[in-house]
Amino acid sequence: MEANYLFQIGENIIYPMYGAGIIKAIEQKEIKGQPQACYVIHLTASNMQLTVPETKFLSSNIRSVTDITELQHIIDIFQHGESDSSLPWKQRYTVNTDKVKTGKIQECAEVVRDLMRLKEDKALNTSEKAMLNNTHKFLLSELNLIKGITETEINIFS
Repeated sequence: MEANYLFQIGENIIYPMYGAGIIKAIEQKEIKGQPQACYVIHLTASNMQLTVPETKFLSSNIRSVTDITELQHIIDIFQHGESDSSLPWKQRYTVNTDKVKTGKIQECAEVVRDLMRLKEDKALNTSEKAMLNNTHKFLLSELNLIKGITETEINIFS
């Protein structure tokens, strides 16, 4: 009898704050005396491997990679969406961190867009530079896994 898992071996996923990854294996491990399915994930952006218990998947907002249809909507938001540059940097950093933690590609694209626009007007502080670099890397790691995406579409986010 085959077990019913949330994700399958070989499936591309997004792990918020870490970026795109691939399910390499599903292993049974004993955690606190209970057998539990654990996903072995290779994170492509950081070339790191994680083992995550299935019970942690839902609370960590791990999700499947966005499809090409949703990407068209995200490109539109990235190019034409409004940025709020009136927030003080500490408040902006908190808002952006919360967006990235959701793991949603739209939220990450908004963070990249807003910080790139802000960078055009003035120098970013060290924390915002790091956030822009990391979020941009995570965004690109997902874009590279979307089936049917073109190089032109990827370059929109650079």
